[in-house]
Amino acid sequence: MSEPRVLKKYPNRRLYDTATSKYITLEDVRRLVLDGVEFVVRDAKTDEDITRMILLQVIAEQEEAGQPIFTTPILTQIIRFYGDAVQGLASEFLQRSLSAFSEQQRLFRQQLDDVMAKDALAAVGDLTRRNLALWEQMQGAWFRGDKDPETEEDRPRPGVTKSKKGRGSRPRP
Repeated sequence: MSEPRVLKKYPNRRLYDTATSKYITLEDVRRLVLDGVEFVVRDAKTDEDITRMILLQVIAEQEEAGQPIFTTPILTQIIRFYGDAVQGLASEFLQRSLSAFSEQQRLFRQQLDDVMAKDALAAVGDLTRRNLALWEQMQGAWFRGDKDPETEEDRPRPGVTKSKKGRGSRPRP
């Protein structure tokens, strides 16, 4: 397994991605998380691992932006766990619960994708078969001079005109 990507946090509060040699934003960090990129954030002065602090900043930004995940009662309860004898248990419980939830979500999406792929292909296949049958029926009717099955009218045939008696005859040169 390769080493995680290193991001450096400078005293000017800017984040620097050493892999791309560019300054990045918290939104860029969020995209790294969503893309599954392993990374570590280090303080440029002390080389201390500050990944958790940066991830908390990303979460805080997301909480402000839209529909929050952490309600006031949830945050209150989390704060109460700090310093309590169950702090370690709470952390482990949350980690396992989120892992289980993520796995269930992954399985659900996979099943949904499988069903959609199968049904979508079946639907396209059925539609193709119906269109082909209709096309063959229309071609046969056209070349035989049959009546249009939908309007029950005689179809004109290429190069054939109607006589006064209603029968087809060849045009005169």
